[in-house]
Amino acid sequence: MVYSHDHLDPQNDLYEHFSFAVDKGQQPLRIDKYLMNFVENATRNKIQAAAKSGHIFVNEVAVKSNYKVKPEDQIRVMFAHPPHENLLVAENIPIDVIYEDDSLLVVHKPAGMVVHPGHGNYSGTLINALLYHFDNLPNNSSNRPGLVHRIDKDTSGLLVVAKNEHAMAHLSAQFKAKTSERSYVALVWGNIENDKGSIEGNIGRHPKNRLQNSVFLDEDAHKGKPAVTHFEVLERLGYVTLVRCTLETGRTHQIRVHMKHIGHTLFNDERYGGDKILKGTTFTKYKQFVDNCFKVLPRQALHAKTLGFVHPTNNEWLSFSCDMPEDMSHCIEKWRGYSKHTH
Repeated sequence: MVYSHDHLDPQNDLYEHFSFAVDKGQQPLRIDKYLMNFVENATRNKIQAAAKSGHIFVNEVAVKSNYKVKPEDQIRVMFAHPPHENLLVAENIPIDVIYEDDSLLVVHKPAGMVVHPGHGNYSGTLINALLYHFDNLPNNSSNRPGLVHRIDKDTSGLLVVAKNEHAMAHLSAQFKAKTSERSYVALVWGNIENDKGSIEGNIGRHPKNRLQNSVFLDEDAHKGKPAVTHFEVLERLGYVTLVRCTLETGRTHQIRVHMKHIGHTLFNDERYGGDKILKGTTFTKYKQFVDNCFKVLPRQALHAKTLGFVHPTNNEWLSFSCDMPEDMSHCIEKWRGYSKHTH
């Protein structure tokens, strides 16, 4: 799937908002249903209205919403206005900067904050905040000011931001070459058998639910990109385990997808099914306890705790660490108390 932005169609002055190349293995499916899977925050009504007004094109021809998608179709959704995410607005939002010099800054992103504008999130993002606090941030390859890497909306933790072109190129090269160090702390469902291990499995978009990613192995491996996650058990808490995950690659939702793949979905990770009681007893008291934990930590239990990289100008190794936020530490404390009383 390819996203395109900024593209002004010369024929009829429409801006491209989305562009998709349909997979070879796609079964025939109405285009409104197909786009529901692809476009975050889209509704069937909106998609049908777009088709009705001639804004959905397949192989450069406008189609109705009952058009059946075929393998290798080229779908473009076009509107008369530019995509929202092109209109980057500076917003006075506080940023928790834990380190700053002339080349870069390291920020602690709270859970709930989106890193860059995208579908359904056009303000309140880290980029809106960065544009307010800093001038002349360099663009990355996706025209996103300052961003070297990103973390999911509901993940808390450390991000490095480049302040000039040299830092952007230098830091991006380190992330690409996998020489930067990133470790996360996660609370996962179940008691992980091994104290440490590595998970390998190509990650790509889930064939049915396009808002999820999935692991592809063997003859399907080409559908995903190579991904490696190393894990180490920090604490066993009965029906959940606290783990440290170190990224070798940085695929979207990588830890969330890999941990689910080995049978240990992240605690309260709604998108991947971790917001259900996946391990434990059927007692009402236990259900109440877990529901309380979900209320205390209303997001996936994932925190980007450490970040290390070589400084772009003096070549010194920099390493940063930040404590997990209160919601996650409170949830872990509750599990500690529970496992003490029951084991």
